[in-house]
Amino acid sequence: MGKPKEAAISINHLRVIRGKNLVIPDLSLEVPRGALVGLLGPSGSGKSTLMRSIVGSQIIAGGTITVLGLPGGTAPLRSRENLRFFASLVSAPKGDVQRVLDTVGLADCADRPVNTLSGGQLTRVSLSVALVGQPELLIMDEPTVGLDPVLRRDLWKVFHGLSRSGVTLVVSSHVMDEATRCDRLLIMRKGGILFDGTLPEMLKETATKDPDDAFLSLADRADSKEAAA
Repeated sequence: MGKPKEAAISINHLRVIRGKNLVIPDLSLEVPRGALVGLLGPSGSGKSTLMRSIVGSQIIAGGTITVLGLPGGTAPLRSRENLRFFASLVSAPKGDVQRVLDTVGLADCADRPVNTLSGGQLTRVSLSVALVGQPELLIMDEPTVGLDPVLRRDLWKVFHGLSRSGVTLVVSSHVMDEATRCDRLLIMRKGGILFDGTLPEMLKETATKDPDDAFLSLADRADSKEAAA
């Protein structure tokens, strides 16, 4: 047997304080390479803080984060309006801009200034910037929230295609029905992970039939344990 692949993301005992608030008290998890992971939970659960910690834009109070074998924050996320300019910055191969535009369905808008695009198209632009240079890992904070159903469906098709090509994706959302679109779920609440596994596993564990009821069951269980402690 070959040596098992190193995790795309490995977090050990992460602790984050924002202002005077302990946002993430003690969080550990691993994300395997090539997975399409949904980081789901209500607003204020700590999802954005966790994602900022992973990409290196959040000061952490303790613990370690390893991303693609390197300390978290060594490749901070950046954005540019001109894809060709950004492609030159990351030494992307010739033709990469067209590849990315085709992938996200923006080929017809290639010559239009960003400030003339719709909200849904701007979401695709942000994704296209992230795809230049063929990254191994994408961290996306609520990329589909507020989009119409057709655009949400189309973006998830893009996400699944990227996952099949070997890209690791972590996609956050406070909309629990996004769980049906993910290979694996990280359910977050109060700065901790309530559940880590697949949707069928979560439904079986909670004896429920849909993601919303499963989340409520997990939350009630956690509250009961907290009250009894």
